Order: sequence, then structure tokens, then C-alpha cells
Amino acid sequence: MFKKLLQTENDTATMILRVLLGVVFFPHGMQKLFGWFGGYGFSGTYGFFTGSGIPALFAVLAILAEGLGSLGLLTGLLTRVSALGIGTNMVVAVLMIHHKFGFFMNWDGKQPGEGFEYHILAIAIAIALVIRGGGRWSVDKAIADGMK
Repeated sequence: MFKKLLQTENDTATMILRVLLGVVFFPHGMQKLFGWFGGYGFSGTYGFFTGSGIPALFAVLAILAEGLGSLGLLTGLLTRVSALGIGTNMVVAVLMIHHKFGFFMNWDGKQPGEGFEYHILAIAIAIALVIRGGGRWSVDKAIADGMK
């Protein structure tokens, strides 16, 4: 079962999706975990999430999904788990917040919030990674290949 979780092809396109999604989510995750890049850190983000009605367990999982998930994607370690966590975060963000602002991002500052077009792209990439795995140069591939 564990080997199947790690199994992936030597696929360059999948590797590109994995690394670039990891690059996009790294600053977001580090904002939530450590307060880097102008974020509030773990306790501040946790307080915001729980104060917004998100149960404590889900607040912790959301913070870890973006923080550790971005590192997992960058290295290709537990790619499917990392992508599932980030994709789930994006679905919840759309359902809880962004759907009410419409499809488009708030490019001109005239909306009261951000739409969900960005989230759809992140969800699509996450789904592809859950299906395909980490691809070329992933830790997953190296471990799975060593288990043969």
C-alpha cells in the first residue's frame, strides 16, 4: 500500500506541476507556520481560523497542509498526500469565503474580496498530482524505485 502511494512515472510534466505548485504555496505556508513573508505565524493563523468558526483540528490541518505540503511538493516527498491537503484547503477556501466574490480575482480593487479563479487552477494541479504522483526527481520515486 505504501509503495503504491509513492509510485510515479519518470514524468517531467508532473515534476513541473509539483515544483511550481510547491513554489506558489511555500510563502503561503511559511506565513501560516512561521510568520515569514508578513504572515501571522502558527498562533496568529490558528487564532484567526478558530475565531472564524473553524474547529481547532481543522485549523491545525489547514496550516500544516500549506506549510508542510509545500515542502512535500518541492521535494516530491509524499506528493499525493501533500497535493490532497493543498487541494482540500483550496476547496474549503472557495466554499467558505471566495465563492461569494465571484469567479474573477480582485485585479482592480473594486470587489470586496478575491474570486476563485486562482483556486480552480490550484485544485486542478493538485488533482493531477494526486492521480500521477511526484514525477521525475521526486523523493517518492527514489523510495519506490528502491523498494523493487
